Amino acid sequence: MTTRWAGTAGTPRGAALRVAVRAAGAAVAALAVALVHDAHDPGVLCPLRRFTGIPCPGCGSTTVFIEAGHGDLLAALLANPVTVVAGLGLLLAPLGPGRWWWALPNLHRNVLIGTALTASWLWQLHRYDFLLP
Repeated sequence: MTTRWAGTAGTPRGAALRVAVRAAGAAVAALAVALVHDAHDPGVLCPLRRFTGIPCPGCGSTTVFIEAGHGDLLAALLANPVTVVAGLGLLLAPLGPGRWWWALPNLHRNVLIGTALTASWLWQLHRYDFLLP
């Protein structure tokens, strides 16, 4: 089985198969997180937000999975758009974005990651009303 799986690497059929497997795994994870959250809501998971009240750039990432598991994709997108874009990038990487990412010089990748984290943090600060005058 692993030989057959490895033999599809680099083919369009193999890329589509890998995307389908990743999508199925993400869907199962989202459903599991949503079910666990429905059974037991642990409250705020982010240590920075729990102790200071200030959200971090990753705040809302768990909510993305919870909302996706409930089928509310708009709420998932609004919880943390950067997490949704990064998740889609990881999901679709076998179709070509993965090669694009690794072809970038380290400096460009670091700038993109820094920009995404900054955008995410600004979004979270806006979402929790820290940017209001």
